[in-house]
Amino acid sequence: MARRIDVTGSDGVRLAAWEFGDPPKTGSDPTEHTTGSDASSVLLLHGLMGRASHWASTARWLSGRYRAVALDQRGHGRSDKPPQASFTRDAYVDDTEAVLEQLGLGPAVLIGHAMGALTAWQLASKRPDLVRGLIICDMRASALGAASQREWAQWFKAWPVPFATLADVRKWFGEDDPWVERPNPARGEFYAEVMAESPDGWRPVFDLDQMLRSRETWVYDAHWEELAQVRCPTLVVRGLDGALGRAEAQEMVRVLPRGRYAEVADAGHLVHYDQPDAWRTAIEPFLDTLQDA
Repeated sequence: MARRIDVTGSDGVRLAAWEFGDPPKTGSDPTEHTTGSDASSVLLLHGLMGRASHWASTARWLSGRYRAVALDQRGHGRSDKPPQASFTRDAYVDDTEAVLEQLGLGPAVLIGHAMGALTAWQLASKRPDLVRGLIICDMRASALGAASQREWAQWFKAWPVPFATLADVRKWFGEDDPWVERPNPARGEFYAEVMAESPDGWRPVFDLDQMLRSRETWVYDAHWEELAQVRCPTLVVRGLDGALGRAEAQEMVRVLPRGRYAEVADAGHLVHYDQPDAWRTAIEPFLDTLQDA
């Protein structure tokens, strides 16, 4: 059972944070759980169009040794989606800072996927006192450019929304989507989790225009300088068939003052969702080094 925690983000936006497992127990009383800064903490940040529940398997696994919290970022999941809200990089970073401070999680390990990984390393460069370790999952540091943004806008227009059933959602994103090279049931499940039933069918829980506004605040820029300012131990993880190529991932590791590298076979962009067991195997040794530090 997931436990929801409401947090106030930047500009008063209400954010939903989630715990998917009980925090670690203290030694003397097996019924007593550690909270706040008394426990080693992990904050999990999903990517664009994701939601906290995409981290549920990872969070439950981590909860045996950490207080593991996953965040629905602004515009996503159960967090607020004000029409005129800011979707800048600063807004996302400030929200994450607010979560760490209001829940007493810092210094925490940040684990971010895609856009969430960018938010994580930007916060680590801004507030090193709040971040003691960082895992970057399949996010590029180089600029993607205007052509990429146009492709995403065209892709959104191709979605056959509303979907009649969740089975249709799974089939389209797992098989029929022009961006799918071969059938990918995990991708279909991933998108089924971000749909909600409405009177005319199933629609995404996010606003597509807000997603494009979020993306356009980072897609035109490179982020190497901020990466170089991250002082905590950092693991860069890529799926072999993901968006982050091996050469760029290894350059990110070189630029990071304390960077390390891992890759997951038979995984695409949704590394932690495609191959949860292999994902855990890839990050566990890194987490062990943080525990020993």
